[in-house]
Amino acid sequence: MLEVRGLTKYYTRTAAVEDVSFQVRPYEVLGYLGPNGSGKSTTVNMLTGLLEPTRGHILHNGQDIRDHLIEYKGLLGYVPEEPHMYPYLTGLEYLELIGRLRGLPRKRLDGRIHDLLQLFSLHPHRHSPISSYSKGMRQKVLILAALLHDPEILIFDEPLSGLDVTSALIFKNLVRALAGEGKIIVYSSHVLEVVEKVCSHVIILRQGRMVANDSVERLRDLMNLPSLEDIFSQLVQAEDTGKIAGEIVEVMKSAP
Repeated sequence: MLEVRGLTKYYTRTAAVEDVSFQVRPYEVLGYLGPNGSGKSTTVNMLTGLLEPTRGHILHNGQDIRDHLIEYKGLLGYVPEEPHMYPYLTGLEYLELIGRLRGLPRKRLDGRIHDLLQLFSLHPHRHSPISSYSKGMRQKVLILAALLHDPEILIFDEPLSGLDVTSALIFKNLVRALAGEGKIIVYSSHVLEVVEKVCSHVIILRQGRMVANDSVERLRDLMNLPSLEDIFSQLVQAEDTGKIAGEIVEVMKSAP
């Protein structure tokens, strides 16, 4: 189980994340939602061990990850929002590098990379440098790199970025399949309709604080709203988005 207790992160005197607590068990997918600047990325960076909390704890099976950070990172698969990769490597070379860093035996690694590249339609491009890849192709490589070592915990931060429709459908089904295998999954995204379909429960942040932590079904019932998008709008959006859209159109039509 992955557990967060009172997680807080300050930058100078500003709280990016404040007093966030939740649990994610095997077979569960936690949707982590919030508008830009709400603290999602800061939380993800703390969950992956890239950023140290100001206070609070992240526990894996009851132990603070800071006490066994290297071992914890070995159990983790992470797809970041921004694809920082080595552009001069080919897709195949990049995955081989990641697999070797993960300590996978060469024979197992070679077979696994070959099969994953085939399944994600990247095999014909395996010898091309990543610098020549489209955004969607790079995103596929990042996803495969996160899955190579069969991790226990998966953290996805905007994983559908740049993916075509077919690849996005594959990925949504993949998330369900991974949960069915007992993985612990945290899914941070702006794509609310996908979160609604694949996540067992959701957390919604506003200005670094949790404003909801429950299943989508229960939130619908409690708030008497038909969709996660309506729930999200009710909890975090102070602006009248329809009014703003109309005003943008009026500005476009206005005379110089």
